[in-house]
Amino acid sequence: MALERIRQVTGRAVHVPGNDIDTDRITPARYLKVVTFDGLGEALFYDERFNPDGSEKPHPLNDPRFKGASIMLVGANFGCGSSREHSPQAIYRAGFRALIGESFAEIFFGNATTLSMPCVSASKADIAALAAAVEEDPALEVTVDVERLEVRYADQAFGVSLPESAQKALVSGRWDPIADLLEAGSLLEEFDRTLPKAVKS
Repeated sequence: MALERIRQVTGRAVHVPGNDIDTDRITPARYLKVVTFDGLGEALFYDERFNPDGSEKPHPLNDPRFKGASIMLVGANFGCGSSREHSPQAIYRAGFRALIGESFAEIFFGNATTLSMPCVSASKADIAALAAAVEEDPALEVTVDVERLEVRYADQAFGVSLPESAQKALVSGRWDPIADLLEAGSLLEEFDRTLPKAVKS
């Protein structure tokens, strides 16, 4: 599958704190009925951002200081819960192009990668330091370097991690897990020979 080639993402950031933020919080279930993903960005964290009458609640994404941010800072196990593709779609369609978090749920991570939206993992301390810098200066420019596996801002930089397969896919613009399995045919056959064989009765 062809992807947009992503070597690095540069933009302003916003911190959405909390661990175990699940897909139902990211996109409430009623938005799963959409026929296309168009306009799904409006559903992003809807119930946490708005009251039933449509008035705004206090939330980082409602803060005018962070309007136009394209990099989201998150906690651990972000995107857990159901496997709904709508959640990364909503994040992407709301204008975000990269996420920096402590860790990501596996299916969410895969769905985000297919959108050419890197999800890089960093230490809690590094994320906290970056969040503090962004809070102090919302216009701060942040770069997520997918090739070098680092995040840079002001005069600071810290290392991040990304599975090699995802890094290669983003940088090369190619993400096809099935093709990767087929290309690994000889390795799979070699592994298969190490497995215990079923005994016929």
